[in-house]
Amino acid sequence: MSAFVEVDHIDRVFPLSNGGSYVALKNIELKIRQGEFVSLIGHSGCGKSTLLNIVAGLDKPTSGGVVLEGRQVTSPGPDRMVVFQNYSLLPWLTVRENIALAVDEVAKNLPKGERRGIIEHHIDLVGLRAAADKRPGQLSGGMKQRVAIARALAIRPKLLLLDEPFGALDALTRGNLQEQLMKICEESRVTCLMVTHDVDEALLLSDRIVMLTNGPESHIGQILEVSIPRPRHRLEVVNHPNYYSMRSEIIYFLNQQKRAKKRQAKQNIAIARHGLEKVNLDIGFIPLTDCAPLVVAKEKGFFKKHGLDEVNLVRESSWKTVAEGITSRRLDAAQMVAGMPLSMTIGVGGNAPVPVVTALVLDRNGNAITLDKKFHEQGVKTLADFRNAIRQAPDQVHTLGVVHPASMHNLMLRYWLASGGIDPDQDVSLTVIPPPQMVANLKAGHIDGYCSGEPWNSRAIQEGLGYAIATDLDIWPGHPEKVLGVREEWANEHPETHIALLKAILEACEYCDDRRHREEIVELLARPEYVGTAAQYIRPGFIDPYNRGNGEAPQNLPRYNQFHVGQANCPGRVEGLWILTQLARWGITAFPKNWVEVLDRVRRVDLYGEAARQLGWPDTEPDRDSFKLFDGTLFNPDDPIGYLNRLTIHRDIRIEEIILDQPTPTPTSTTPTSTSPTIAA
Repeated sequence: MSAFVEVDHIDRVFPLSNGGSYVALKNIELKIRQGEFVSLIGHSGCGKSTLLNIVAGLDKPTSGGVVLEGRQVTSPGPDRMVVFQNYSLLPWLTVRENIALAVDEVAKNLPKGERRGIIEHHIDLVGLRAAADKRPGQLSGGMKQRVAIARALAIRPKLLLLDEPFGALDALTRGNLQEQLMKICEESRVTCLMVTHDVDEALLLSDRIVMLTNGPESHIGQILEVSIPRPRHRLEVVNHPNYYSMRSEIIYFLNQQKRAKKRQAKQNIAIARHGLEKVNLDIGFIPLTDCAPLVVAKEKGFFKKHGLDEVNLVRESSWKTVAEGITSRRLDAAQMVAGMPLSMTIGVGGNAPVPVVTALVLDRNGNAITLDKKFHEQGVKTLADFRNAIRQAPDQVHTLGVVHPASMHNLMLRYWLASGGIDPDQDVSLTVIPPPQMVANLKAGHIDGYCSGEPWNSRAIQEGLGYAIATDLDIWPGHPEKVLGVREEWANEHPETHIALLKAILEACEYCDDRRHREEIVELLARPEYVGTAAQYIRPGFIDPYNRGNGEAPQNLPRYNQFHVGQANCPGRVEGLWILTQLARWGITAFPKNWVEVLDRVRRVDLYGEAARQLGWPDTEPDRDSFKLFDGTLFNPDDPIGYLNRLTIHRDIRIEEIILDQPTPTPTSTTPTSTSPTIAA
């Protein structure tokens, strides 16, 4: 069903007296169906009422907009009616006259008798016939609110907006009015958007509950579908089998935000400084084609442009040493595989949690699954062929290399295998090998294939050792690949340095995606201190058509190495959530019960946005939509547990609350675990 109301990527920024600004709402994207009742819930200061006022036309967004039935909302109008908490009745008018004031203004073209009929109908609708000639001073609070609702509905709005309409009422009156409102909305099929602090009220009235994170930069953290059939009655709702689980989910979200608010208050005191706190940095990287943004930022002067006097790029031997460098504080920052900040923050492999943040995706795509050429000689051209080859040799152990347990290489290889009916822990053996060592291990016969970044696939192909049976463009085009990671405490201690670092690398990413610069970048990458390999191995997919080594003509893959275009650099939370599900799917980490809190703390869209704004660039986060990988399985970011349960091949899923400010995670609920995944350390 198409959207009746569309809140289209709204930002709301308020100027401050000191010349600064306060970002109240950030990238709010919401679609509401006709006849739907949607509630906004969140702590005070999260921007609920601000968003409602923007939809009403009482406030204007800084960017984005609201569309109602295909027309943009630019000002207040009779197609939207607001019911406020404080009634807003004229004290010298009776109930009938207060309602008539709205009807006579909006429906002035109707005959007087028809207008009178509308007024009397709505007096009866809210049960105020006996009080029709009384003034507000003679009414109870509940009766006043019923007058406000009647007045709003009498002008027959397309959208009813409710700003905590029952917040000032006693429990009995509130309950009666909620029942009446529910009945009225169901009879008239009016579309409603309501702001509330009351979890039970939201569950009783709503079809969907939109949970907003704390400000500044409040965004939609989670959307809950209320799976209780209509018509509803309070006792039936409370006794519904899903009621308390949904109620607990909302309260749990609000408690996550309460913890975040306390932590932010401490951080704001700790980082209130001016200027760059540090200008000499050590940044770790692995010799891969996608270290290009770091190399370009150094060689083309982007680091110096943003005040970073001396940046030393430290070539690391493996992703394990990258993690060690960040943990030990030997490195200020590092190129990381996409899942590493999340896995380090949660605490992977029995290690103590090390909170790591990423505010920048360095690149997307750029990987391939390379198999030994012997499989091509056996006719293995597809995933189904590979499965058959494995089954035809049950006594043979097929070993595949990955670069790190939390890498997209591991997660996507596992996803690809499992989609073809191959259990990556039982049907094959996976082992961790640093990217530069993949080709040597394939040549020596230690592995039968691997998933790695370039240039290590193209080198094996050009040396006649293997062929690419799939690239990540075949599995999940546009997935996050490498990110910039720093310890959370480093980011808090060096806020201005961190923003300067982000700006320098953002400009380098843009430089890398200008194909006019690619020849120059190849020469930089080929240097011994960076990738240190022949340019001919770097060129495929980066400049030249990509040769899979399977006898087919090379393909033009313009986004095989994607550094900047298509919102490539934003560390989106939805794709981070997918990574968390896959880490849990294979028993690498538990799935965080408090996943909203974990993502907000690790995937720092706010810092990315600040750096982008300082450069004068767009700062929007990609939409929090559902998406599919190549096998068609739908990933819904509001139902990650349901998604995990729908996957046919997985390990036993552990769900734990991750206590981010303590050295070890505290489990709250688990299921029995199976044998650990067969990935060598």
